Amino acid sequence: MKIGIIGTRGIPNQYGGFEQFAEHFSTRMADKGHEVSVYTSHRHPYTEKHYKNVELIRCYDPEYFMGTTGQFIYDFNCIKNSRKQCFDIILQLGYTSSTIWSWLFPNKAILVTNMDGLEWTRAKYNKATQYFLTHAEKWGVKHSDYLIADSIGIQDYLKSKYGVHATMIPYGAEIYCPQQNDADILNSYALNSGEYDLLIARFEPENNVAVVLRSYSLQLNRKLLLIGDYMNTPFGRKMFKEFSGYGHIKFAGAEFNMNKLNALRSNCRIYIHGHSVGGTNPSLLEAMSCGALICAHNNIFNRHVLDNDAFYFRNENDLAELLKISLDKENYKSWTANNLNKIATQYNWDNITTNIENHFSRWLSGKNKTMIVAMPPLTSLNLQMEKATK
Repeated sequence: MKIGIIGTRGIPNQYGGFEQFAEHFSTRMADKGHEVSVYTSHRHPYTEKHYKNVELIRCYDPEYFMGTTGQFIYDFNCIKNSRKQCFDIILQLGYTSSTIWSWLFPNKAILVTNMDGLEWTRAKYNKATQYFLTHAEKWGVKHSDYLIADSIGIQDYLKSKYGVHATMIPYGAEIYCPQQNDADILNSYALNSGEYDLLIARFEPENNVAVVLRSYSLQLNRKLLLIGDYMNTPFGRKMFKEFSGYGHIKFAGAEFNMNKLNALRSNCRIYIHGHSVGGTNPSLLEAMSCGALICAHNNIFNRHVLDNDAFYFRNENDLAELLKISLDKENYKSWTANNLNKIATQYNWDNITTNIENHFSRWLSGKNKTMIVAMPPLTSLNLQMEKATK
């Protein structure tokens, strides 16, 4: 198969969830002998033409000086280029700035769209942008040949709102084994194993960073390390200005080195996951894969992944009460073991890649481009979850 992946800033991952997915999926499909290309911003720091046998197609990306408008131009440039490539399948990751160009996709290629998670509900967008995103979502559904949902919650939403069946395929992660240099990594942050709490997130309101920070500002006996580019958004700068004066709260900035991130996850006392919008979040799976004890925002997406193997909070009062408890993952080994088992069985990158490969082959062999009924979930637990939501 000849596959093109559109909708990311490129690989190797230097940004977020879609880039992480594109990196793992594309390299594994290339190892299977498929011809895979990933569209990549011309400003991506990795400058080689290939990454682990995956072709990188660089397109002009003016987002760095135009802001959000630049994303639309970048997607236009990527889609325009796709008309020259003779792809069998184009995998479109997200829809926020690409579906207005849906009519430009090459007709002979099958268009598969991962619909991401309810983008129009994100608090960072104003009313006009939210209104536009509801229409962009409709265009994504209308013009795609097949849809992918990364969680049952998104799958149910698409079926309820649009009457379509999306294939449920989650993100993945790899189980992390502690390394000899973990201590050196912790030392670089002036931390000791088991003596700090951790939050890794983009500084956006819907990730409940403010809720977490307000809760920790009252808990002087608990260290909190925050990983994320806080200087790149007005909200992040506001959070830094308001809370950086607390000695037990450390803003460490962005970090994309997976070994460093996994060492921090593996050795933290608890991992705070405040994401409230979207489906199966990659950073949550990665925390699970490191054996972290997790305290997550209480919503359908996080509960579908964690089930009963985590603490939950809805607001700063909930979290503040939890932080008064001596939370220690040594006392919750069954939870961390259950979450590791989910990574090994449900959220395994090799299994997920094979699953998508099988669907791509099936869709290519079909005579007509028509939306198909959702695939059976990967495990019996997924099936139980799906029944519970109906």
